Amino acid sequence: MRDQRLPTSPGFWRSPLRGPWFTSVLGLVLLVGISVLFVTGLVSYAAYNPNLSPVNDQTPDKGVLGFYLFAWPTHPHWLYRLTQGVHVTLGITLIPVLLAKLWSVVPKLFALPPARSLAHALERISLLLLVGGGLFEFTTGVLNVQLDYVFPGSFYPLHFYGAWVFFAAFVVHAVLKVPAAVRNVRRMREGGEPAAPREEGELVSSRPDPSTVSRRGALWLVGGGSLLLFVTNAGRSFDGPLRQTAVLTPHGGAEPGSGPGGFQINKTAAYARITAAETNEEAWRLVVTGRTGTVRLSRADLLRLPLHSSALPIACVEGWSTSDQWWRGVRLRDLAALVGYDDAPDVLVESLQRHGAFRRAALRANQVADPRSLLALYANGEDLTPDHGYPARVIVPAAPGVLNTKWVARMTFGDL
Repeated sequence: MRDQRLPTSPGFWRSPLRGPWFTSVLGLVLLVGISVLFVTGLVSYAAYNPNLSPVNDQTPDKGVLGFYLFAWPTHPHWLYRLTQGVHVTLGITLIPVLLAKLWSVVPKLFALPPARSLAHALERISLLLLVGGGLFEFTTGVLNVQLDYVFPGSFYPLHFYGAWVFFAAFVVHAVLKVPAAVRNVRRMREGGEPAAPREEGELVSSRPDPSTVSRRGALWLVGGGSLLLFVTNAGRSFDGPLRQTAVLTPHGGAEPGSGPGGFQINKTAAYARITAAETNEEAWRLVVTGRTGTVRLSRADLLRLPLHSSALPIACVEGWSTSDQWWRGVRLRDLAALVGYDDAPDVLVESLQRHGAFRRAALRANQVADPRSLLALYANGEDLTPDHGYPARVIVPAAPGVLNTKWVARMTFGDL
């Protein structure tokens, strides 16, 4: 007889809540939620146009894992705001469900023998990868949302490769367990009980403690935790009353300041080491290079070009976004025409920013060609503020925020 004090003994796990039905309900919720997270995560990666290498490619050697990449569209203009908002908000909302699911199956991680059959061995391996991958993906995602970059290396490759490992294990586990989960939920809905496990090391405790809450009550508790996280986070991505309740997010809650520049920013001019001496009208010049050579434009020169307006949001990988802001400036395609391009090509945009990621960013030809894509000089009727990119910044419909380069110093049009 095994020592009941060891986690490898079924008697070690005493909670009466664990069981096939409780685990099955949580598993089916995660089946839908994680599938949506995976798809929206891949979409987010595609939005960075990583094939514009080596500028935007933060994930080298992706090989076949980049099979799905496509030119990111500019229509509708709120596309990235929606997809990334869903990705981040849903990921945070699912945290209580994920933790409850992991708690419900923890006895399986210690069950002996390690493998009773090939199917059981596959299930155990997928479970270990699933638990490790799930904790890794959700932890790095939350740290990124909170702007705490304490993990080693760049967030992009870590999260990208981790997602593929996690989802591969998730698919294997789902294939093995979903049929039984559906049967368990259906049997309980019809008034029956799921069949008790016949072997040691399964979910039902062999000597449970007295019950203090029902399994349905526990599910309500998990659901309440998810609802609380939704209410205190969703406003960072979507307009409306929830923006005032997004108290757990770095860019949620009340709008930062007031006036034309009173909308969210990610990095300030001070953080980027941008000084007034290099952005004043006497010192700053935009260098534009293309087929016919190079031109240098002051802000006054840009203001003499045809100006256009666009109502566009800013949406970032951390999940926060602004409502539509009114931008006014020179169309990117008009700047391309200045250096010899009738048809807009790709462009490399370089910032005055001295440190941090995406000091250089590349945009595809379809983004340059969109009439709403601007080198913005004004926001909401006033000059850009220093923190919003004065003297000039890029704004492109549906593009991730880091591609909307601030404090622009140079633009190079042509094949990248």
